[in-house]
Amino acid sequence: MITVRAPATSANLGSGFDVFGVALDRPADIVSVERAAETTIEVTGAGSQYIPEDPKKNTVGAVVEELNAPAHIKIDKGIRPASGLGSSAASAAAVAVALNQLYDRGLTRKELVPIAGEGEAVVSGEPHVDNVAPSILGGFTIASDDNVTTVQASIPLVACLPEIAVSTRDARRVVPSEASLEDVVHTVGRAATLATGMCRNSPELVGEGMHDTVVTPARAELITGYDEVREAAFDAGATGVTVSGAGPGILAACHSRDRRTIASAMVDAFADAGVDSRAYQTCIGRGAEILSRS
Repeated sequence: MITVRAPATSANLGSGFDVFGVALDRPADIVSVERAAETTIEVTGAGSQYIPEDPKKNTVGAVVEELNAPAHIKIDKGIRPASGLGSSAASAAAVAVALNQLYDRGLTRKELVPIAGEGEAVVSGEPHVDNVAPSILGGFTIASDDNVTTVQASIPLVACLPEIAVSTRDARRVVPSEASLEDVVHTVGRAATLATGMCRNSPELVGEGMHDTVVTPARAELITGYDEVREAAFDAGATGVTVSGAGPGILAACHSRDRRTIASAMVDAFADAGVDSRAYQTCIGRGAEILSRS
């Protein structure tokens, strides 16, 4: 048996739609795999009642097929599904890392990224690696075509998760199919600023680079209380605020000294909007880790 911890992630970061992603120090999924004649899946933990255990309908089933590695898989969800924190990607990432070890496939972490990405097609309709890349590799990742670049940045973050659900498919449907030249230029500039901020470990540059005028406003409409929560986070000291992935999670960049105040302010703002939520005081963390092998 091999047990792997795979972290939650936040994709897009505002200006990096379908390209940028970060691993979060917390929360995480814990996944155990054992060799078996055919694949079975058992899911417990946060939102497990909503996650199919049929391998053809679960993200990890596609990973098993790609690696030709049948197994009995136990998934303990620390990341609620439909959260915008890469719940399905974490499971796929953990299984990819675990099965690669269990069956001695000898693949590198980067080679596992597109394999885990195939699992994302189950929930979004097409493969994406913006969440699985940081969940496997850790740090800040830039995924472009078949290339993934990783920066081991250190930026304090707050991820606030409201008790509402936004499906990845619905969040992709509202993304505009066109953008003005002005918006494109603005987005490129902000994305470059964010990437520079990650390389310099600068919360100010990362926060400035999160601003986006194309995708984020459309997705924010799906999140009750978004504008109020965003404003509260800035008032409490956040350097940048955006929708985490497809939402409804909201991500704030900040300095360590302000993290607790920002978390409290975001939860209070959601409460004022009539929405329960919880906040994770986190940071950019490591990728999937093998916890045990027996």
